[in-house]
Amino acid sequence: MSHEPARAAPTGRQLFALALGAVGVVYGDIGTSPLYAMRECFHGAHATLDPTRANVLGVLSLIFWSLILIVSIKYLVFVMRADNRGEGGILALLALVPRDDRPRRVWALTALGIFGAALLYGDGMITPAISVLSAVEGLEVATPLFSRYVVPLTIVILVALFAFQRRGTAGIGAVFGPIMVVWFVTIGTLGLSWLVRDLHVLAALSPTHAVAFFIRNGMHGFLTLGSVFLVVTGAEALYADMGHFGRRPIRLAWFALVLPALFLNYLGQGVLLLQEPAAADNPFYRLAPDWALYPLVALATMAAVIASQALISGAFSLTRQAVQLGYTPRLDIVHTSKEEIGQIYIPAVNWVLMLATIGLVVGFRKSTNLAAAYGIAVTLTMVITTILAYAIARARWGMRRAVVLPIVLVFLAIDLAFFGANAVKVLQGGWFPLVVAFGIYTLMSTWKAGRQLLSERLARGAVPFEEFVKTIQPGSPPRVPGTAVFMSRDPLATPAALLHNLKHNKVLHERVVLLTLLTEEVPYVEPQDRVEVTDLEKGFYRLLARYGFLQSPGVPDVLERARAKGLDLQTMHTTFFLSRETLIPSRKRGIAIWREKLFWLMARNAVRPTDFFRIPPNRVVELGMQIRL
Repeated sequence: MSHEPARAAPTGRQLFALALGAVGVVYGDIGTSPLYAMRECFHGAHATLDPTRANVLGVLSLIFWSLILIVSIKYLVFVMRADNRGEGGILALLALVPRDDRPRRVWALTALGIFGAALLYGDGMITPAISVLSAVEGLEVATPLFSRYVVPLTIVILVALFAFQRRGTAGIGAVFGPIMVVWFVTIGTLGLSWLVRDLHVLAALSPTHAVAFFIRNGMHGFLTLGSVFLVVTGAEALYADMGHFGRRPIRLAWFALVLPALFLNYLGQGVLLLQEPAAADNPFYRLAPDWALYPLVALATMAAVIASQALISGAFSLTRQAVQLGYTPRLDIVHTSKEEIGQIYIPAVNWVLMLATIGLVVGFRKSTNLAAAYGIAVTLTMVITTILAYAIARARWGMRRAVVLPIVLVFLAIDLAFFGANAVKVLQGGWFPLVVAFGIYTLMSTWKAGRQLLSERLARGAVPFEEFVKTIQPGSPPRVPGTAVFMSRDPLATPAALLHNLKHNKVLHERVVLLTLLTEEVPYVEPQDRVEVTDLEKGFYRLLARYGFLQSPGVPDVLERARAKGLDLQTMHTTFFLSRETLIPSRKRGIAIWREKLFWLMARNAVRPTDFFRIPPNRVVELGMQIRL
């Protein structure tokens, strides 16, 4: 069923190191959920429950079975088998959808995948805000005097976090794992210290308490699912980060440390609520003795920063995938580590996330208010992931409908139940991630449609390159010394820049190379398969470079690999010709005029090809042309 590339399963120290890294990166988000999840069930803005024994056991049962069914079974067993050569994430999953299927079905699945990716940006804005804010709110438990400083201190921490991104995370990444291990051991120990006072709460492991909870509370019980869902909000990260660590280390970290620590803490909070119902205002921090409160706030803040860092890094990776797959314009992508290809920084995304996150903190002011906005984005993403995984199981793996459909329907029923419980909170803050998602979806779908329209316009009247080569005769046109590289989207068509250069300058270089950079719908292309050179005779060459959507193509790398294939291109003796297209929105048949104008605006603000592909700027000639959309 899996399509992960063959590689040795990690064992021993390697397995331990990868599992430790997974604790720090993968489980930061879900690991900080105890800060606010239990509180929202009994004290939050939408809580309607009294902390009676029956209600506490019911909520604990729902929490336990949510962690088992959604995280342990759905993601760790089912969804993580739907990998793209070992890589996970919603765009990696979307790239697996067969393109030779029914067009309407492909369009619908593609639209779902893009919208799911757009939802993750909303999650990336909310997670730093709610995680850091809920951690700092622990100071209010120590003394009400800190209440006025919670929001300013949260903003200071967030500004520092986003400002640090330009330096990269390679240096501090090594300490993420140990800090999160300390965090999970601490919260597990806190929970255990209260659990031993009332071991009867272990009865919550029985699903009968969850069923009885719904029967007894009716609609109020159903709506409580919106708060219960907060315990699994980091589950999507397990799948997205699969390529960094692999399945086995992620599963080991979950079952050996994260799951036991989380549930012990929730059980401890349950016992606390049964013995001290007034502690519902912040049951997590009230688990700790007074002497441990300030160290716990400091540790929780570090855990929240790590959780936020994982979401920010995830937003960078998602954006690079979107750029490579043609869903967004070229952006400035800075590589912050020479050793780790995944260590990137995208300034535009970073500052937009920072402004949005700070705006959320200022606007909502309390983590309990932000909790209303949190669930909707993640529940919808989970629904989309389930649908895409089903489509791939049927089309790619050939699984029979009778086998896979019942499994998917169970997961969908759970996902939709959580979505329904969160949907009632749209007016209280749930609108925010939906607005963000629809905005980003509009941008991504418009860019994709605009690029397709532009390609169609350019293809009209294009001369096949091999036919163009046949028209060239010795001495006509005159050949000048040197090498000219013409960049082209279509490796089979004659670049417009070449035709313009020939028309105006009446000459050709001794060597003419048609260079096309293609992004394959796989994470990585092996070095030996990356470059293909074709000699078309008469001094003409076709140079085809293929990269995966997790790789950043660069002309220097292409030239080096072309040299190994027999095409020696010296940068300082090569001129690169690029077409500079001026797009003119029109009312021709294609896409709506407002989308054409939006595409034009996005194209104008895209990073120049010279910078994106790292072409020496003093070796570039740009030839302008106008294209009516």
